[in-house]
Amino acid sequence: MTLLRALEEAVRGEVAFDAGSRALTTMDASNYRRVPLGVVAPRDADDVAAALAVCREHGVPVVPRGGGTSIAGNATGTGVVLDFIRYMNRVEAIDPAARTAVVQPGVVLDDLRRQAAPHGLTFGPDPSTHSRCTLGGMIGNNSCGAHSVAWGTTADNVRTLDVQTYGGQRLRLAQGTDGLPAGLRDGIGELTAAHLALLRTGFPDLPRRISGYALDQLLPEKGVALARAFTGSEGTLGVLTSATVRLVPVPAVRALAVLGYPDESAAAEAAPGLLPLHPLTVEGMSAEVAAGAAAMLPGGGAWLFVEVGGDSTAEVRSVADGLCRTALRDGAVDSAVVTEPGGQRTLWRLREDAAGLATRLPDGSEAWPGWEDCAVPPVRLGAYLRDFRALLAQHELRGAPYGHFGEGCIHVRIDFDLLSEAGVARFRRFSEDLARLVVAHGGSLSGEHGDGLARSELLPVMYGDELVRLFRRFKDLWDPAGGMNPGVLARPARLDENLRFEALPKRPVDVEFGYPHDGGDFSAAVRRCVGVAKCRGTEAVSGAVMCPSFRATGEEQHSTRGRARLLHEMLAGEVVTDGWRSPEVREALDLCLSCKGCRSDCPVGVDMATYKAEFLHHHYAGRPRPAAHYSMGWLPVWLRATAALRVAPLLNAAAGTPLSAVARRIGGIAPERDIPQLAREPFTRWWREHRRRGGGGSRGQGHTVVLFPDTFTNYLNPQTGSAAVRVLEAAGLRVVLPPEPVCCGLTWVSTGQLDRARTVMRRTLDTLRPALDAGLPIVGLEPSCTATLRTDLPELLGSGDAPRLAASTRTFAQALEEYAPDWTPPRLDRPVVGQTHCHQHAVLGDAAERRLRGKAGLTGELSGGCCGLAGNFGFERGHYEVSAACANEQLLPSVRNAPDDALVLADGFSCRTQLAQLAGVRAQHLAEILASGL
Repeated sequence: MTLLRALEEAVRGEVAFDAGSRALTTMDASNYRRVPLGVVAPRDADDVAAALAVCREHGVPVVPRGGGTSIAGNATGTGVVLDFIRYMNRVEAIDPAARTAVVQPGVVLDDLRRQAAPHGLTFGPDPSTHSRCTLGGMIGNNSCGAHSVAWGTTADNVRTLDVQTYGGQRLRLAQGTDGLPAGLRDGIGELTAAHLALLRTGFPDLPRRISGYALDQLLPEKGVALARAFTGSEGTLGVLTSATVRLVPVPAVRALAVLGYPDESAAAEAAPGLLPLHPLTVEGMSAEVAAGAAAMLPGGGAWLFVEVGGDSTAEVRSVADGLCRTALRDGAVDSAVVTEPGGQRTLWRLREDAAGLATRLPDGSEAWPGWEDCAVPPVRLGAYLRDFRALLAQHELRGAPYGHFGEGCIHVRIDFDLLSEAGVARFRRFSEDLARLVVAHGGSLSGEHGDGLARSELLPVMYGDELVRLFRRFKDLWDPAGGMNPGVLARPARLDENLRFEALPKRPVDVEFGYPHDGGDFSAAVRRCVGVAKCRGTEAVSGAVMCPSFRATGEEQHSTRGRARLLHEMLAGEVVTDGWRSPEVREALDLCLSCKGCRSDCPVGVDMATYKAEFLHHHYAGRPRPAAHYSMGWLPVWLRATAALRVAPLLNAAAGTPLSAVARRIGGIAPERDIPQLAREPFTRWWREHRRRGGGGSRGQGHTVVLFPDTFTNYLNPQTGSAAVRVLEAAGLRVVLPPEPVCCGLTWVSTGQLDRARTVMRRTLDTLRPALDAGLPIVGLEPSCTATLRTDLPELLGSGDAPRLAASTRTFAQALEEYAPDWTPPRLDRPVVGQTHCHQHAVLGDAAERRLRGKAGLTGELSGGCCGLAGNFGFERGHYEVSAACANEQLLPSVRNAPDDALVLADGFSCRTQLAQLAGVRAQHLAEILASGL
């Protein structure tokens, strides 16, 4: 019987050996890639036992996997991947009195924290990936996080572990070896008794020693802490099925002291001196990592984020102020205290995004993990960083350090060349030299993320050959067949094997977009995704958009990371073998809303909307397309024709008859959708009459602006255009329209019809060239069209006038702020609800809109997320449920819970349509709201 058939018969959960499922699990957040045979998502411990039995019978290795955010390659494997995040993801019990929780391995950390919060408790270790990492992965890697200064590592917070060995034994681990099978019990006892001196002296004494097996926890004076010894074993000893973990009280109030220092070494040397003040965190950030947020930080070239907790704002403010005074006496050059929770969240988000931000150096070059988290004694950190910088220079490498300075743990991404043979050889030489440097400073090769494929080979440098031989003996006691995560820790793979870039094309592939931030190389654009998986966050983040389809489905293939992984495997051609014709990639991209949220919310700026357009262009080249590509992709043409024929009233009437169902079916439109009403009079026709009456260019003595009559405003919502004209003219601006029809090409871009999009864009550019020559701004009303002019147009057309048009494009609010700065809008003094458009958030920014709303007395915050309609997406057949789920996450609740006198604001036509069709609510563009007050 084949492995696949045997697993399908034995396991009640899901068994997937298809190319797409395998492609999604080839990588974690490391430099490494290993292709599994298949993926099993067990439903419970019995399913785990059944899967292990089948794999054991077939001699196939097993790799447990949670969130897949490991940075050392320890969540990749060549056998069967056990995916715990799908089903075994429950918090089984919380005992507030005992301050413990019982969790399954696939529980996401933030889910546990949310369920513990009503009891005033939390789980202490909190890696920056807390919104998507799992407890099983944290136990596997002995994760730590920013608060380990106060609450310790995961090992410090584990009470009991239920595990299963590859050989089929079910064990409960705690203190002591009672209850273990005789062979394992006696073997552990003999190993410990025979090497007491080595176990007592062979392990460096430092807070972040994660490397190797924690055999010192087996010493009698430590109570033979078997659960702690198992924690950090990286899936090489057995499979975790349940854990009882310690919870800690949450401080009622927190304050964040941000301390500025001249450089990172000064910050590192100051960190140990702050520990006696009992902070909750002492985190370090270098100037390279924080470059984009320098305005939010006090003066300095490096910073410490020091959090304190207490029972009241006054208490924590006093403690934080005292800490700042101490720091300023001891070398800090500036400081700031943040007590407001929103401000703290903003700064912590900067720190948490560092793992992604650091993958692009200030000049745009790539940087990679590999030496992500080595640790030294905190008092040695300043000296170590100086030596580390010198070693980087010696090898002609660059990196941006940051991390847990209070515990001597440094994270860094380094600009290794992992694409060429010479670059990989340098990576190896540097790794060997750095291992010796870390050990010379009394440190650990891993201070948080485990050894994995990145550092296991170098463990003899840290521990010596004798202790590494004990690691192998310990591994063999648990897993004599070697079936658990081979290549990691004991009998390691070489650190320069299994690199994830080896399989990628050696030359750039031919593509349509310019990918200016990636040197025109589509492979480099796809490589941006390093797997930190912020797109898989389980909680809505205020103002954020990414990734709406994952949040609606919970499926990895519908996350930004999942899609990037599939594109990576498409380029590699080993698992996904059909190239641009790949059905796996098409299926994953089908539910991408092209919201561009990842362009801004992803720490490394993955732009899946562009990648989707690129893929669709090649996928359907020379082939028939889905009906929606013709009906909605060519929407500007159809709308222009209906306006020319003046048949809008006839078509609107037909939309209420059975004919509309036929039209939807032919056009590939979801049957649940109402077809929007066409405007009886397009905006451009209204404009001609307005100009005839003396408006349009003849009013106002201020700057001339060119109002862009996009397709949606012109043919579907002309009242938005006329309102904008009224407001702009009231502000003293002279408004003109292009002399010929124009279109940004958005609908062709979103459906991947890039040749046609380019033709449309060139025609528009020709029409607008005189305005550009005259230095006039182009003012967009529809955020998606405005964003297309800013990004897609120059990235498709390249050099010439395209960048000039992008630079001249302004939003409605930006134009008012820049060209009518003294104008005072009407005071409306009303609350507003609604949503910031995805493209506004991701590409255009909404700072000017916020300021304009404030001047008009429009109060309240707009929701984040995505409306779910997203142009053609929500109208396409098969997308309705996901579209509605996206709207129901943030937008619709914000409108339903709005005050009775609130105005509903939505600048995007899609957002307004979604609100009308799903909530029966009429939303308005900001221009309409302001015009109502004139």
